[in-house]
Amino acid sequence: MRVVLAEDLALLRDGLIRLLGAYGFEVVAAVDNGPSLVRALVEHQPDVAVVDVRLPPTFTDEGLRAALEARSRIPGLPILVLSQHVEQLYARELLSDSSGGIGYLLKDRVSDVAQFVDAVRRVAGGGTALDPDVVAQLLTRRAREEPLQQLTPREREVLGLMAEGRSNAAIAAALFVTEKAISKHTNNIFTKLGLVVSEDDNRRVLAVLAYLGGPS
Repeated sequence: MRVVLAEDLALLRDGLIRLLGAYGFEVVAAVDNGPSLVRALVEHQPDVAVVDVRLPPTFTDEGLRAALEARSRIPGLPILVLSQHVEQLYARELLSDSSGGIGYLLKDRVSDVAQFVDAVRRVAGGGTALDPDVVAQLLTRRAREEPLQQLTPREREVLGLMAEGRSNAAIAAALFVTEKAISKHTNNIFTKLGLVVSEDDNRRVLAVLAYLGGPS
């Protein structure tokens, strides 16, 4: 699996290269600024981009902007964003582009190697990997908006765990209920969000995107 990495801190960048390499990923390019990231993504068209939100030259949203620019040229390019803090504006902007795998993790999560590697693989496969803290803040922000008002507290809880990328079995274990009960909740969520059964799309991903990525 081919990865383009963007991180301006040399020590963290080198550490991520070694970590990803140890788990079978090939880092085809590792850059430290926004313009270089766009060029690397367009040239290599990797299976996934792992991108720091804040990169030179502006140290604001350069990394995210560069990734989204590349994605406009390569529709569906999977992007996993790393950030020092929960930045709702950036998270929502990423989520508003619903094509391809997306992820948003706090950098602290990288220390949990299994969780980080799983997130990279999940995003590369077209899924979502959202940090629990990001989910919590986005859900709080939308607490008075539709379609949240249509969901029960338990359904909101299930949707939050879905956004983290958990399977029905994992959600059931976390909530100490049966997998059948979670299946019922997810079907209710899909119905309330207007997501009809389809052969070619992932309703779990669509539910997360429709819910978290909608306009505020």
